[in-house]
Amino acid sequence: MRILVSLLLALLFSPASAVTLPRAIATDPVRDKDHPATMIVLHIPTGGATINGIAYLPPGPGPHPVLVLCHGLPGNEKNLDLAQAVRRAGWVAVTFNYRGSWGSPGTFSFSGNIEDAAAVLTYLRDPAHASTLRADPNRIALAGHSMGGWITAKIAERDPNLLGAILISAADFSRLARMPHDKLTALMADNMESLAGVTAESMAREVETNGAAYAIRDNLGALPNTSLLVLSSDDGLAPHTDALVTAIRAIGGRHVTAVHVATDHGWSDRRIALESNIIRWLQQLPAARHH
Repeated sequence: MRILVSLLLALLFSPASAVTLPRAIATDPVRDKDHPATMIVLHIPTGGATINGIAYLPPGPGPHPVLVLCHGLPGNEKNLDLAQAVRRAGWVAVTFNYRGSWGSPGTFSFSGNIEDAAAVLTYLRDPAHASTLRADPNRIALAGHSMGGWITAKIAERDPNLLGAILISAADFSRLARMPHDKLTALMADNMESLAGVTAESMAREVETNGAAYAIRDNLGALPNTSLLVLSSDDGLAPHTDALVTAIRAIGGRHVTAVHVATDHGWSDRRIALESNIIRWLQQLPAARHH
């Protein structure tokens, strides 16, 4: 008995139990036979093309809040485990592929990616689409990883209706524009699989040409009033988003949460930490957007 009590006390007060994981990390939701969890293929119009996407619907009639996930460059890590965890937490999770990427028609471009993300939000805010997806068109948050984090920041600065925004190891493309041309071109060459209509040279030239306009904070716009979760890692990009957090707080922004985790750019050994941080943050979002 003493041994058993000692073991229970050790487990109770161990560091691993100090933070309770969100239930959605490891527990399936209760099945709803009338409104079951399901997956719906999306065809989203943007820039004269129709890009592909997926909506992961949680069980229940809804309307459910929505989290849209923007993948990085080129998008090898699509964070589908995060999408599934968010769905288990009761959110509709939406993933999509930009024009010219991963089977979506059209020509890939960085500016086009921002347009595509905005088109996804427009699609989800349409009452007919929202009804089909059992989604709340007024409670949509946007998240992005790496390049997707940059896209998320660029959308959030101009969209006052987002419920919140999440940046995961985001890159500031204006800083990439200052790299030596040969190094920037080599970076693009290593990150262009499954992209259509571009070369490493054309991708580098687009970033260089846009320069300051591609800054992650060239226009803070709506960001000071946006609930913002900034997640950085040990990939060398933390200063990019640290500067954004500092700028927002300097002008009175009070809705920024910044978390640094010792892991790589893909959060390879901290996937549960990534999902937990995001689910906890989503659960504390207000019923409506700050104004």
